[in-house]
Amino acid sequence: MSSSASNNNELVEYQFAITGMSCGSCVSRVEKVLQAIPGVQTVAVNLASETARVSASASVLATTLYQAVNKAGYQAQPLISDTTAAQTIMLAISGMTCGSCVGRVEKVLLAQTGVETASVNLATEQAVLTGSDLHSSTLIAALGQAGYPARLIDEQSSTAKQATSAPWWPILVAALLSLPLVLPMFAEMAGQHWMLPGWWQWLLSTPVQFWLGAHFYRSGWRALRAGVGNMDLLVVLGTSAAYGLSVFHLLNSGGDTTHLYFEAASVIITLVLLGKWLEQRAKRQTSAAIRLLAALRPERARVQREGREIELPISAVRLGDLVVIKPGERIPVDGRVREGRSQVDESLISGESLPVLKQPGDQLSGGAMNGEGLLLVETTAIGAETVLAQIIRLVESAQAKKAPIQRLVDKVSSIFVPVIILLALLTLLAWGLFVGNWEGGLLNAVAVLVIACPCALGLATPTAIMVGTGTAARYGILIKDAEALEIAHSVRVVAFDKTGTLTEGKPRLIALEALGDLNEQQCLAQAAALQAGSEHPLAKAVLLAATQQGLHYQRADHIEVTAGCGISATVAERQLRLGSLSWAQALGADLTPLQLRRTEWEAQGYSVSCLLDVTNDVQVLAMLAFADQLKADAASAIARLQALGLHTVLLSGDNSGSVQRVGKALNIDEIRAEVLPQDKASEIEKLRQRYGRVAMVGDGVNDAPALAAADVGMAMGSGTDVAMQAAGITLMRGRPTLVADAIDISRRSYRKIQQNLFWAFFYNLVGIPLAALGYLNPMLAGAAMAFSSVSVVTNALLLRRWRAKSDQPAQTGINNS
Repeated sequence: MSSSASNNNELVEYQFAITGMSCGSCVSRVEKVLQAIPGVQTVAVNLASETARVSASASVLATTLYQAVNKAGYQAQPLISDTTAAQTIMLAISGMTCGSCVGRVEKVLLAQTGVETASVNLATEQAVLTGSDLHSSTLIAALGQAGYPARLIDEQSSTAKQATSAPWWPILVAALLSLPLVLPMFAEMAGQHWMLPGWWQWLLSTPVQFWLGAHFYRSGWRALRAGVGNMDLLVVLGTSAAYGLSVFHLLNSGGDTTHLYFEAASVIITLVLLGKWLEQRAKRQTSAAIRLLAALRPERARVQREGREIELPISAVRLGDLVVIKPGERIPVDGRVREGRSQVDESLISGESLPVLKQPGDQLSGGAMNGEGLLLVETTAIGAETVLAQIIRLVESAQAKKAPIQRLVDKVSSIFVPVIILLALLTLLAWGLFVGNWEGGLLNAVAVLVIACPCALGLATPTAIMVGTGTAARYGILIKDAEALEIAHSVRVVAFDKTGTLTEGKPRLIALEALGDLNEQQCLAQAAALQAGSEHPLAKAVLLAATQQGLHYQRADHIEVTAGCGISATVAERQLRLGSLSWAQALGADLTPLQLRRTEWEAQGYSVSCLLDVTNDVQVLAMLAFADQLKADAASAIARLQALGLHTVLLSGDNSGSVQRVGKALNIDEIRAEVLPQDKASEIEKLRQRYGRVAMVGDGVNDAPALAAADVGMAMGSGTDVAMQAAGITLMRGRPTLVADAIDISRRSYRKIQQNLFWAFFYNLVGIPLAALGYLNPMLAGAAMAFSSVSVVTNALLLRRWRAKSDQPAQTGINNS
């Protein structure tokens, strides 16, 4: 795809495919976003071949170009002949203990050939890599050499299925061995002298130190060999110092147990083991929603083949197979109902708590629960292509990625361990040189090493992101990435599209007035011929009206869509145009005879279109009026957003009368009508400059540029794939009230991130000086360190109590996570 370049001053040429472009304005949009990338010199986009050719400096990566195009609402992908196709690989990585490990792993991965980006998440223990010509075996080998065993994550080995509990027996054994060392200390306070002989203390402490604590030594040695530090290295240095000092005194004291600190070393390791076990247990709960979603996929399906019914593994089901679903069974595949009627609970997909009636022709989603009827379903998607699988991938991907604030935390974590070791050394020297108490100084240095916890810093953000995205998914709010979740909390204005977003998106043809040489039925037939095959809501309304009147219409040729304006075609040698009134006027149509009727219709809130014949000159054939019903929860959605202190805007390409009527009915703060799709992005920019961060809510192809231009794009799940591709958040139920819920869960998640980071930093800022000054003995420091990580994860888990105000989740199992 690109020519080689020896330095960043040389130009590299990229050529790749782009889908989703429908007209010249799309070409202009794509060229504009590519030209805006620093380092890009020339851009040529070809609509016919659906390809782009870009000349850029060698510093510009192919993935940067792809991401810019995808964000604009189109899909960029390598040409089929391209051997350097961009790849995405997910790895499960073990052995990471804190934020400094994350930095080390990312450094190792980015050093490998072909890797362009690497994002490592401590909470999920996963890495997401993008690049070209990536080989998982090479990446896994490099990580293994750095001391971090890894494996490839695929559809069969998803972490949603792989989560296992850490063993508890090492903690029990360590506690039993440490207890005889600790109890005499408490007995001493009561005047009882139960202190064990020194060699007995050594005998009990040694297995804890070198057998049950062997993991810390292995991990610490790997970190040291790699030239970095981690939490395990701090534990090893601290406990080894206490253990080593105790052995020294034991060999030289002649049986005196006064200066033995075996109990400190053993208790610290026991507490750290307990803390890690509790932390792992809590981290498993953060991904409970995904595991429960994965568990909803049936393993087998009942299929009709060769006139008989057979039960097959789900992997053996093929597209087009007829699947029999009995009452009370979970639906194994995505499909279309061929026979039967039944109420189906699809709450796990859409969050809608009420069952939906399904009958022949309706779509079904795999994982949904069938009600009382028997259904025969034609398979339309299996495996990774089902809606449920895509939702799982989407949420897993969001949980694996980092929020912007995490990058700052990673920088702090990368220098945390070396700084702590330096502080411990300074503590030892200060107590020894200035106080003359080297032994006390060593114990205080041990406390400094043990109390410092980079784990809490590393877990503060990703655990909140995991719980937030998982909880939101339960209510049909799918958040694509951590950045969208973090940014949504600071949104100040929410802009809505009208049709399909605030209205049902199912307009009806209310009236048609013919003006030219054709009567009303003939005009309707011509309009239907133009719209045949179109998925636009107004096209469906025209076709439905023509069908209801039993009209027959001819085939249209040379069809061309002008985004935001209308459609052009030739029907029976007539060159026809059907579209907005502003487009008709731009084409030169005289709308004066229709002005009275137009004013009347627009005052009633109707959307008005015009049918023109431009064969010889521009002749108005008819004017059509459409009515669309407001969604039942549209008014409450706007009211909730305003109660949250947000400014609401209606941004629509429809006529001013229709838009004004909807805006006033919903009490929207600001109304902007007759905005073309290519202008919506600039309107978003104006709103951003005036108010701050902007969220855009839409559902159609024409909303994609605005969704991409907004700080946070929210697409209705009932809308187009292009809109959902361009948006950072997808609202699966298509209900406007979910917008307020999405912003609410974002605010609460960000609040948890702030709380976690505050306590992680505050804990270290307070605990380390106290330890250095001798106010914390090593055992208390170990307990505090273990508690800090657990408290951060537990605080994030409180997000699971969040409930969407628009609805309650149905009892499908996923809601009990």
